[in-house]
Amino acid sequence: MNKADLIEAMAKAADCTKTQAGAALDAFTDSVTATLKKGNKVTLVGFGTFSVSKRAARVGRNPQTGKEIKIAAKKVAKFKAGKELSTKVAK
Repeated sequence: MNKADLIEAMAKAADCTKTQAGAALDAFTDSVTATLKKGNKVTLVGFGTFSVSKRAARVGRNPQTGKEIKIAAKKVAKFKAGKELSTKVAK
């Protein structure tokens, strides 16, 4: 499912236009992004938790040459599925 498919499904489920569903989806993603940028987490009970994790700097290898390269430390977004979502997907 891509973004357009998701917007269409949301519009049908909420009985609204695709434009309204698209605006709602964009508002949701913008809000989650802003919260994660601040270093906070977003918890949707039953669905899951979005959070930020720090990945340490490390040494890797260039797969073409085998030469060692330094990979910088960075922050990455994570999602952990909630119990209810995990249960529904497993069925």
